[in-house]
Amino acid sequence: MSQSTLWWVFAGVLVATELMTGTFYLLMVALGLVAAAIAAHLGASLAVQWLVAAALGGGSVIAWRFYRQVQPAATPATANHDVNLDIGGTVQVDAWDSDANSKVKYRGASWNVSLVPGASAAPGKHIIVEVIGSRLIVRKL
Repeated sequence: MSQSTLWWVFAGVLVATELMTGTFYLLMVALGLVAAAIAAHLGASLAVQWLVAAALGGGSVIAWRFYRQVQPAATPATANHDVNLDIGGTVQVDAWDSDANSKVKYRGASWNVSLVPGASAAPGKHIIVEVIGSRLIVRKL
């Protein structure tokens, strides 16, 4: 069996393992193995093939790790507009009770409303910033 075939087989095994485990990093290592297979097709020596596999696979892992660290943390589903289309909607709060809670009509139903921590309870239009169960968390517009 040729060296390039072995690299392709190992890359396929890593991709199959990644599909079973969901570890994206294995795809990066498999990318390095694919590069080594291409290097073998081009007639590179075994040492160069290993170097290519290590450089591209390891470099991809490091680059992906750095990329993930500099990305902002994902917004929780309760406050993510892409998950809950009520985020960003407005409600009219006529009065607040002593615990800074209220009830409003929103989308034809009665909802419990609470203020974001640290906000002052004032009647008027409020924007929905989070939905927790049947409770709308709002802040003043």
